[in-house]
Amino acid sequence: MRWGLLIWSAIAALLVDQVSKYWVVHGLELARKRAIDVYPPLLNFRYGENRGINFGLFDSETDAMRWVLIVFSLAVIAAVLMWLRRQQPRWPLLVSGGLLAGGALGNVVDRLWYGYVLDFLNMSCCGFDNPFVFNLADVFIFAGAAGLLLFEGRNGVKTPRDGPRDMR
Repeated sequence: MRWGLLIWSAIAALLVDQVSKYWVVHGLELARKRAIDVYPPLLNFRYGENRGINFGLFDSETDAMRWVLIVFSLAVIAAVLMWLRRQQPRWPLLVSGGLLAGGALGNVVDRLWYGYVLDFLNMSCCGFDNPFVFNLADVFIFAGAAGLLLFEGRNGVKTPRDGPRDMR
């Protein structure tokens, strides 16, 4: 039943991401308006089409790159799941893995459906004007990755492989 946490976390992240994108981009007509100030400068909606990875790195109009990024995302999800399977994960680790997987799947769905990832969130603060846009899938991926690092499970207990090494 513990693995159900991973599955439900992934489904929740995927659904929240897709519903938010649909609501903002189509429901609020952000695709047509291009910009909606929600609570400036802290929260604004700005329409973005990301054909690369974070911050538009490896941005490409080619269909081949789209499929490379889809396969890469699915490979990352598979690697995280295999890594978790070898652990004895407690619930925070499972939820973190689910958030990462659900967020990555949200961006995969976008690439399959639109050919690019829909981005709409823009946040600035304290005189810093952030030019980048992102989406909730990106938030879930970041939170999931941070959780995997924070809750990795070593708990300060040394295992034989972590013990002192002979430095001769």
